[in-house]
Amino acid sequence: MLRLSIALSALLFSQLSFAALTPVGLWKTIDEETNEAKSLVRISEQNGVLVGSVEKILNPAKQDAICEKCKGDKKNQPILGLQIIEGAKDAGDGSWQEGEILDPNNGKTYTLKLTPQEQGKVLEVRGYIAFFYRNQYWQRVE
Repeated sequence: MLRLSIALSALLFSQLSFAALTPVGLWKTIDEETNEAKSLVRISEQNGVLVGSVEKILNPAKQDAICEKCKGDKKNQPILGLQIIEGAKDAGDGSWQEGEILDPNNGKTYTLKLTPQEQGKVLEVRGYIAFFYRNQYWQRVE
């Protein structure tokens, strides 16, 4: 009985540790140039892929900002509530790839790689076009 209890506890702990290493959750975005917190983005899983939407804009003066430089159906849409991450899949190596991330400030869409770090407390967000890339390090809120 004791062995079973220990085994179940170890399994539960490993599952909780694994869950903390996924990008699913609420993240504070940090600008890579200014180091300032800009927004809260909620990442969730839908049909086996990750998506992320802007849940809160931290600058009160930008609450009503729209995506003026975006293309397609996102053009002139409010940034608050906008889905900026689409299609990221588990790469099996601790990262999520093959998706896209939209920068609503410049309207550009980048190929995406998400890599949880520091036991899931930090998310490395890499957006790249060809050989050019940008990294941001988001902080887990929940």
